[in-house]
Amino acid sequence: MPEKVRWGVLGVAKIATEKVVPAMQRGARSEVVALASRDLGRAQAACAELGIPKAYGSYEELLADPDVDAVYNPLPNHLHVPWSIRAAEAGKHVLCEKPIALEAAACLTLMDARDRAGVKIGEAFMVRTHPQWVRARELVRSGEVGDLRAVVGMFSFFNRDPGNIRNKLECGGGALLDIGCYPIQTSRFVFGEEPKRVVSLVERDPEMGVDRLVSALLEFPSGQAVFTCGTQLVAYQRMQILGTRGRIEIEIPFNAPLDRPCRLLLDNGADVFGGGIREQEFPVCDQYTIQGDLFARAIQEGTEVPTPLEDSLCNLAVIEAIFRSGRTGQWEKP
Repeated sequence: MPEKVRWGVLGVAKIATEKVVPAMQRGARSEVVALASRDLGRAQAACAELGIPKAYGSYEELLADPDVDAVYNPLPNHLHVPWSIRAAEAGKHVLCEKPIALEAAACLTLMDARDRAGVKIGEAFMVRTHPQWVRARELVRSGEVGDLRAVVGMFSFFNRDPGNIRNKLECGGGALLDIGCYPIQTSRFVFGEEPKRVVSLVERDPEMGVDRLVSALLEFPSGQAVFTCGTQLVAYQRMQILGTRGRIEIEIPFNAPLDRPCRLLLDNGADVFGGGIREQEFPVCDQYTIQGDLFARAIQEGTEVPTPLEDSLCNLAVIEAIFRSGRTGQWEKP
């Protein structure tokens, strides 16, 4: 294995060209050597802008390149599983954008492909590798907030463009798969448990059919998590972690900025005016760089990737239960 894992990128998605690829190029263990698009001109333009040596006019050509060790898959949601399977069958490790699948059954199919090919496949939940979330979980486990009893979250933005991939039902669009997956993931992350049952309200856009406003209550063995996500609301995100003796607030929990430090607020509940709040500041870092290098290290050292498919399966099971509850109006078990 070379000193750096050699990555190929499927497509020219905005998250890839503007965020993930530049971040991985700054990594100590990652090197981006190829990019493919179904439009060769778009691939060449992206490669020229990003300094990537090889441009391909088809995904198949990239997967056939023996100099590519691993593939980053930022394709539209409905293409995550089929192209991740093809990459695995070509002997490539795969880091795939979230949601890695549209349903749990497809994730099981992907797990079978991973095991047959003997490669590593992981979901790109970059938040799990950011120092603020690693620290939040450490604080919970150390008993700093007492017994963890509740997690409360909000994640929203406004986008009603019918041409946007996030608003196309057939491509896996909608609020829950796009952003609701984050408060689910991070709630499971800090509880260290799986929800026993969920109940939800799901409102769909009357024209596009995608879920645009979702609120859910998750019952864990140790407590509860509640969140609202929306794609036709003011842009906002925040997570609160509440225990019997303290509270953790994460200001920018998901889209951690690159131009200022992140802050975690630890509140001992001394008063309602914040007199008991202590700040913990995290120096500017790029969670996509961290994610890429941790995934590369897992390839090089034969260890587990940051978000393995077994975890993805559990997250998808919760998402499916939330959708079911939205239809039935009843508590549903993941």
